[in-house]
Amino acid sequence: MQRKDTDLLDFLDARIEHFHDRSIRRLFENRENIQGLVEIMATDLAARLDFSQLSPVNRSFIPEMLREREADIVFRVPFESPGSANELLLYILIEHQSSVDETMGFRVLLYMLLIWDAHYRRWTTEKVAKRDRLLPPILPIVFYTGDRKWHTPLTLEAIMDIPEELSRFVPKFETLFLSVKDAEVATLTKTGHPLGWLLTVLQKEKAGKAEISRALVEALSHLEGVDTIAGGQRREAIVYLLLLILHRRPVAEHRELVGLIDRHTPDMEVEPMAETMAEVLVARGIEQGIEQGIEQGIEQGMEQGIARGARDASVGSILTVLTARFPTHNPEPIKAALDAIEDLDRLAALVETAALTPSFQDFLQVLDS
Repeated sequence: MQRKDTDLLDFLDARIEHFHDRSIRRLFENRENIQGLVEIMATDLAARLDFSQLSPVNRSFIPEMLREREADIVFRVPFESPGSANELLLYILIEHQSSVDETMGFRVLLYMLLIWDAHYRRWTTEKVAKRDRLLPPILPIVFYTGDRKWHTPLTLEAIMDIPEELSRFVPKFETLFLSVKDAEVATLTKTGHPLGWLLTVLQKEKAGKAEISRALVEALSHLEGVDTIAGGQRREAIVYLLLLILHRRPVAEHRELVGLIDRHTPDMEVEPMAETMAEVLVARGIEQGIEQGIEQGIEQGMEQGIARGARDASVGSILTVLTARFPTHNPEPIKAALDAIEDLDRLAALVETAALTPSFQDFLQVLDS
């Protein structure tokens, strides 16, 4: 189903540093992408799951302090079991991590216990017959997008110091683990699902411009060639790629990479969409800069903090506008000169100058003066 543009604006309104969690959550709100992930990680199970019946689980059973995490998602989906006369529901728990957590085995178990505890409490309140008091199986998935190597096993024993003779008393369960940055491209794309190709671009989020450009071209060619991909899902894939570029790539590369996507998706208005995103992000960046300045001001003096936040936001706006208007010029070298300007009124005037000046050289002359 195609998401409303208001949903996208709500996403852009989130704090910029929360991009990874929010973007992954948005990605996996699409049932087709849940199917793609399970196909990549457990092909045998995916063939027996009815993803057309997949539905999100209300996370109200999770304590508020844990519920604050944006990308811990739980779904339920029917599992075809020849040996069962009744419908068997499988719970899919997706835990997104952008940093290594040595206690992940414990955290996964905690989430599983919370799910089962919610069932146990429902049995009591709804007076469920004893013959129907059956806990659902859970498929735990850790989806890791960080850069560091993850060496710690996802087991409880990994964070215990116990003799071998006591290990049999430690709960054991299997957790599916995908380290996106370490995975082979062939692994991510073996099923041909669009999600796998999006992940190949995510792999290159910090690579050189040439590398991420090649990954984009390859992914876009497959997104265009998959006949089964619905229009709404394809649009969501393009939106994700644009968000990745705007949040994770240098400002100087934005126009070129957005143009690359635009050339490979002539049926979509990519550049206007990217411009709208950029405008919202600039406005949000100014607001967050002021907020950050206020927070710093609590410790260092309110007036100084607000000024610093406003100054940083103005410098960011100038660089963004110059990059958009003069894509052949890289404004990053003048950032130091802009950072040295303490006068907020002058910076505000330079934002207007950047938007109206007829050429990049004219802006430099105003800056020098």
